[in-house]
Amino acid sequence: MSKSNVVLLDHWVSPYAMRVRIALWEKGVEFESRQQDLGNKSELLLRSNPIYKKAPVLLHDNKPLCESLIIVGYIDEVWPSPPLLPSSSYERAIARFWADFIDKKFAEAATKIWRSARSTEELEAAKNEFFEALKQLEEFLGEKDYFGGENFGLVDLALIPFWSWFSAYEKFGGFKIDSPKLSAWMQRCMERENVAKALPTQEKVLEFVCMLRKILGFDQ
Repeated sequence: MSKSNVVLLDHWVSPYAMRVRIALWEKGVEFESRQQDLGNKSELLLRSNPIYKKAPVLLHDNKPLCESLIIVGYIDEVWPSPPLLPSSSYERAIARFWADFIDKKFAEAATKIWRSARSTEELEAAKNEFFEALKQLEEFLGEKDYFGGENFGLVDLALIPFWSWFSAYEKFGGFKIDSPKLSAWMQRCMERENVAKALPTQEKVLEFVCMLRKILGFDQ
């Protein structure tokens, strides 16, 4: 398939865009990545995602798809090998539940941490939510290599991009993340070529977040 048939409206630091890059590379799909300036959004982005006006957007044969987990689900259906979801209907439902949990619980708490003023009630509440979500994810992982068992899948793909943001969470949350099971899982994921090349370093993300916080007026 030509790259021109698959275009990703991308943003290098977005964990949600990272998900889509990983999924496409895992499937062996050639695609064109078009980096977006979210401070000066392109007409193509605004036209392709008029509701949320944000990346990522996948254009397949010029037809747009928005929201990372929806895009990843589409990729898994259109290019079914290797699968990102288990064969069992029940296990697929469980995987989708935890991917949704990552967005609604973990990611929301994490975003509040780096967007909060320091030493506020909001920050303390976000930290509590963050560590509770981490604890629940660690319990679900258990002794497995990946969240789905022996194979890298949807839940792994949904969570691993946030590894790039961990230094930012620690700096602005004033804590250290100590989770041996998740640390071992992250190392296992980062040994995968398609994951490693999709994720920027923690240092680059931290530099970006420091700049963004100044722009947003959280830091002077």
